[in-house]
Amino acid sequence: MRLIIGSRGSKLALWQAHWVRDQLAVAGHEIEVRIIKTTGDKLQNVPPEAPVPASMAQAVAETGSKGLFIKEMEEALLAREIDVAVHSLKDLPVDQPAGLTLAAVPKREDARDVLIAANGKHLADLQPGARVATSSLRRQSQLRALGPDLVCVAIRGNLDTRLRKLDRGDCDALVLAAAGVRRLGLSERITSYFTPDQMCPAVGQGALGIETRTDDARAREAVAPLDHAATHQAVRAERAVLRRLGGGCQVPIAAYAVVQNDDLHLRGLVANLDGAKIICAQAKGPATDPEAEGGAVADDLLRQGAREILDSLG
Repeated sequence: MRLIIGSRGSKLALWQAHWVRDQLAVAGHEIEVRIIKTTGDKLQNVPPEAPVPASMAQAVAETGSKGLFIKEMEEALLAREIDVAVHSLKDLPVDQPAGLTLAAVPKREDARDVLIAANGKHLADLQPGARVATSSLRRQSQLRALGPDLVCVAIRGNLDTRLRKLDRGDCDALVLAAAGVRRLGLSERITSYFTPDQMCPAVGQGALGIETRTDDARAREAVAPLDHAATHQAVRAERAVLRRLGGGCQVPIAAYAVVQNDDLHLRGLVANLDGAKIICAQAKGPATDPEAEGGAVADDLLRQGAREILDSLG
């Protein structure tokens, strides 16, 4: 069977698409990888201090920040220009367009966040006023709780670009997803790993989402063997938290689930921007009903005041 995989053009996105291509090729499929330029990729090249161009600002307003790396890929799927889209699952909005489905979620890489600091320093070794670069509000909130004297600075660009900015002294440390660093063979740059209790990961972090058209049985059947049941159950629970709370990737919401012995363990978090108020909730239940666990954690967060924090962010 011949299939066309759609991918963003970054080194990490292509690593992910090529990994899927290789798995499908082993199964005997003929695979082409087609690069699709997304609004999010274009925005990566805009300096953090610069105003966002009007066309990109409109795209943000229409799709939300969480759809910036997805919209053009899904349009290509629906137009039948590609058969499969490979995403970093944390970028995939919880509500997919009609006609598309999350057909497979392969086994997850390390879901944790990592610190990469100049001179190999650990978080506790950073001096007051040290500049830690991350544009994720989720990371900024939890960083400020861990190190109130640290200064969070915005940063854009792919992994290579961010490492170059660190090496030339634009910042003193970076916080990144372990999965991307490891997938690109840069594990030796990692100074330390944050535990999920220290910094709860983003929904779907470390996992890939393989999206197809709902009516394309051949593509769905081709990618089905790549699905890892425990990972898929875990991210379904995490995405249920996000769906109930109604947040995107630029809101300090986090959720992380693991499946152990047929039980699903889920932790969720909502924080305000300065890290002064962090609300956490946890649940454990059968892995067979991940959405119920996600809903229970979200409801617990709401009972503790999560809605007031989210509403304050506008």
